[in-house]
Amino acid sequence: MTRTVRAVAALCAAGVLLAGCTLSGSEEPADDVTTIKLVTHDSFAAPQEILDAFQQQSGIRIEVLKEGDAGALTNKLVLTKASPIADVAFGVDTTFATRALSEGVFEPYTSPEADRGPQRYAIDPEHRLSAVDVGDVCVNIDTAWFAEKGLPEPETFDDLADPRYKDLLVVANPATSSPGLAFLLGTVAKYGPQGWQEYWGKLKTNGVKAVSSWEVAYNQEFSGSAGKGPRPVVVSYASSPAAEIGEDGKPRTKALLDTCFRQVEYAGLLAGGKQADKAGRVVDFLLSQQFQSTVAENMYVYPSREGVELPPAWKEAAPQPTKPASLPGEEIQANREQWIEQWRGLIEG
Repeated sequence: MTRTVRAVAALCAAGVLLAGCTLSGSEEPADDVTTIKLVTHDSFAAPQEILDAFQQQSGIRIEVLKEGDAGALTNKLVLTKASPIADVAFGVDTTFATRALSEGVFEPYTSPEADRGPQRYAIDPEHRLSAVDVGDVCVNIDTAWFAEKGLPEPETFDDLADPRYKDLLVVANPATSSPGLAFLLGTVAKYGPQGWQEYWGKLKTNGVKAVSSWEVAYNQEFSGSAGKGPRPVVVSYASSPAAEIGEDGKPRTKALLDTCFRQVEYAGLLAGGKQADKAGRVVDFLLSQQFQSTVAENMYVYPSREGVELPPAWKEAAPQPTKPASLPGEEIQANREQWIEQWRGLIEG
């Protein structure tokens, strides 16, 4: 986001320049304020000045409710679908979107902003979900650790099962972690519905450690993070190295782009809501240039909208993967629980 936009947003939030002060510059500020509840995951972050400026423009105050990670969020939405806890939900991702859709959690809404890039990631012909950001899940490594040990850096899935890298990898449990599930799906995409179990057997033999969440894996077990854990290889995101820039301006970690699985986060109107028109404005806002310009810096994900400039450091530290793996949503929906149970049998049994 430019300094000019930040300044305008701050002035709007402060109540200055009240005549025509909006993010788009095309509407008068509203006097009446309506509260729209946005339920999301714990990692949601947006500059307050942008939220304030949207309220000044639209008359809509966004009340943010956080409900764990993408899996916990989806479960909550399904359990409360008869009496929705919010008007809009954001953060249901590729790994759980088909479950939410099959349960009738969302209702159709086509945003006028969707044709500016988010349509590239559309998964529902009824337009019940709009893509807000992309956060490809990839293996990350602590490059300094490998340099100090004189050990070649791993590059591929196969390398992770090589005895040279024994006891180096930490992953998150796919039953309790969205990135953990995305990594499991990446191995299914790589080795097929039959071969992935053999691969995980090799990882277990090679000392893979599975923990409950991404937070534990990255912040406590990974040596390349601030936590300085014991393991130099972790499942995280393609964008994670952008948060690990050293004093020399260089990234301390690297994502292995041959291991990435595409994870898209979506927003949608919750079915049965009583404020659909204004809830739709919140979805429009999440897809707008103004909000999309904040997602990299605040949530370390890639914007779904085309033409949004990334922070300069991302060019070297966190280039977006060009050929991430993926699986059809229907295949994920049909096999998700079975694959998780099979994984448990392999790793926890």
